[in-house]
Amino acid sequence: MVMFLFLVVALAVVVAAVTLAVVGGGESGPLPEAAPERLDDRLPPDRPVGRADVESLRFPLAPRGYRMADVDDALGRLGAELSERDSRIADLESALAGARAAAHAAADKPAQEGQQ
Repeated sequence: MVMFLFLVVALAVVVAAVTLAVVGGGESGPLPEAAPERLDDRLPPDRPVGRADVESLRFPLAPRGYRMADVDDALGRLGAELSERDSRIADLESALAGARAAAHAAADKPAQEGQQ
């Protein structure tokens, strides 16, 4: 009976010590909130995004998967850069088509003058 009483008191002391440590006993107060993980390797703001940047991009895990804000930011940036590149490609293709048309017109002009 004495041994049982000793175990119950010891268990109560351990539970009380753990509760005080977790809830807020002592000088440190309650346990501080853990800082949420943030995306450390953001896409480079000072240059265009390259393939290696996308391949090395890793999102920190959150309770339900990935942090939506980090993923939305990365996808928004990638979408804007792809749109900009598509626009640049369209402009260059248009300029190339114009240059080809001008070259064909210039090549056809001496041939037409020689026929007259």
